[in-house]
Amino acid sequence: MSTSISGSDRLDAEERRELPDSAFGIPETHEFPMPDAAHVRAAEAYFRYAPENKKSELARNILAKAREYGVNVKSETILSWARHE
Repeated sequence: MSTSISGSDRLDAEERRELPDSAFGIPETHEFPMPDAAHVRAAEAYFRYAPENKKSELARNILAKAREYGVNVKSETILSWARHE
């Protein structure tokens, strides 16, 4: 798979389709794509728009991708949600 991600935090439809499920904060619905550091920061910024029942999963996935890409997540909201079951 050759995924060339544009330099911004916007993906076109084809780029989005090429991403594996593991690149999404909410894999089953392909929401909150995080193929790079810019998208991790975007997912952090848009976290408040996630469905309540998916926030714990999304928070944990944001933190995992943040570690992978060297992003320092400071949001207490995300850190708190990541501790929820």
